[in-house]
Amino acid sequence: MSSIFEGFLSTPEVLEAFSERNFLDAMLRFEASLAGAQAKAGLVPEAAARSIVGTCKVDLFDVAKIVRESGRAGSIAIPLVKALKETVGLFNKEAAGYVHFGSTSQDVIDTALSLVTRSALNLIEADIRKAVAALLVLARRHAADPVLARTLMQPASVTSFGLKCAAWAAPLARSLQRLEVAGHNALAVQLGGAVGTLAQMNGKGPEIMAHMAADLKLKPAAFAWHTQRDEWVALGCELGLLVGSLGKIAKDISLMGQYEVGELAEPAEPGRGGSSAMPHKRNPVACMVALAASQRAPQRVAALLATMGQEHERALGSWQAELAEWPGLLMSAHGSVRAMAQALPGLQVDTQRMHANLDTLRAELPVDAADEWFNPALAQNAATLAHAQADAVEALLGQIDQDRTKNAKR
Repeated sequence: MSSIFEGFLSTPEVLEAFSERNFLDAMLRFEASLAGAQAKAGLVPEAAARSIVGTCKVDLFDVAKIVRESGRAGSIAIPLVKALKETVGLFNKEAAGYVHFGSTSQDVIDTALSLVTRSALNLIEADIRKAVAALLVLARRHAADPVLARTLMQPASVTSFGLKCAAWAAPLARSLQRLEVAGHNALAVQLGGAVGTLAQMNGKGPEIMAHMAADLKLKPAAFAWHTQRDEWVALGCELGLLVGSLGKIAKDISLMGQYEVGELAEPAEPGRGGSSAMPHKRNPVACMVALAASQRAPQRVAALLATMGQEHERALGSWQAELAEWPGLLMSAHGSVRAMAQALPGLQVDTQRMHANLDTLRAELPVDAADEWFNPALAQNAATLAHAQADAVEALLGQIDQDRTKNAKR
């Protein structure tokens, strides 16, 4: 999933999560879990299940060959299952007939996608927390430091930099809360068989589903969601909102960091933000990554929404188009939040320059207007709000942790 043109806009962890090898490994985890669950339910012989489980090791397979063959087959599942049956048959010919039993291609692919998406979401949520924590520190530290508030790209009045930071933190905390809910709803085992009826499982489908959900630590889906994509797409929409909020922060920081403004700067370190032609430049690369993501993610989300009109019990083209968009959305989301989580703790805040910009403007205005709208003392009102908003964000984080603990005990 790596690309020279987008790898630097994401993170090694998410690129690895959606690598060919890792995704096929997740598919094999599904197949092993399916066989084990069917053996527990008495649907397949235990000896056959043991053979299948023992063979579901990605090192035993030619990943590149399976990927190449997927184009002709129309699905990555078809060559993988074929290779799995052949490999199982080398050791236990009878067991080969129970590989992928009663399941369908979309079952293994959707469940594998849930597994790798869960890993990506864990990374995203950890970095959201880091970004929010850094912003709350800045909000309290600079609660009373005056800065120009700007509306319609023009100086408007006085606010405090701390209040701006609290306002940046709040949407991220809300995204964290919504991602918890959306992830819980969306990350489910897919198991429906050819048309969603699990006809070959002799009425043992719910039992097998429960065993697989416990084994894979995914939600047991009440129904096959082959063409019921609402929960899945809802998670994608929440990721789009997160990326948009991160883009807003990046836009503000990059504007405040322009040389002519000079109020903020990203952390300085060797190799960061340099220019090949102008060595004096310090480019805001974290903001660049977040802004690039905020311009790409909406198209990904729109594509997910556009694919929801799927045909009957299994889709022709729409589901496949949805799959193609998903890795890119998660790559953008984690690239964006990682960039800001790394930059915000070391954000350089020039309060003297903030004061100077205020003083320059005051000197150019009539005294009455300067005193009414640009008096630095107005920051005291903003300071009260900054502390109140920071308290509210911290309370929300506490509520999220409590809800997670409750859900874990269910």
